[in-house]
Amino acid sequence: MTGTAISVHRTIVVLVENKAGVLARVADLFARRGYNIVSLAVAPTNDDRFSRLTIVVDLESAPLDQIVKQLFKLINVVEIAELAPANAVERELLIATVEVPKETRGQLVEIVDIFEGKILAVSPGHVTVSLDGRPDKLDDFEALLEDYAIVDLQRSGRIALPKIGREVPRLRAVQ
Repeated sequence: MTGTAISVHRTIVVLVENKAGVLARVADLFARRGYNIVSLAVAPTNDDRFSRLTIVVDLESAPLDQIVKQLFKLINVVEIAELAPANAVERELLIATVEVPKETRGQLVEIVDIFEGKILAVSPGHVTVSLDGRPDKLDDFEALLEDYAIVDLQRSGRIALPKIGREVPRLRAVQ
């Protein structure tokens, strides 16, 4: 990742009713209030009635308690919890296509192997790779890819669950 400014981020998990328009209302709330979303991942839970939003927020744009208060004003929000890195298992996916000459392809393959990534596709001048893991691991891998001509790169956004046996502070739950 490039840039020298260091931001303070927090991961919050928002359980919402799985209904049309809920994600749009959450995104609109963040946009109206000027809150910065660093990462957002959304998927249904094992209960079809609910979806889980994992949102990494930039606390420089607003205090966490203010973000939580605004989220709870949305009718479809059921529960909000903060996942501190020490109490969570966090993962992200990175897929990248890099331009790599045949003579340096072996170096790229070695980097992918060291990071326990996968080669997804190969053409005469390009390689598509994937890597999943902690966000800091992906940051390190992405920095090494900068030695090559990156054609395309996409990161999924962070997902997280509490570590087994760890209490997750519920910021508030609707009864």
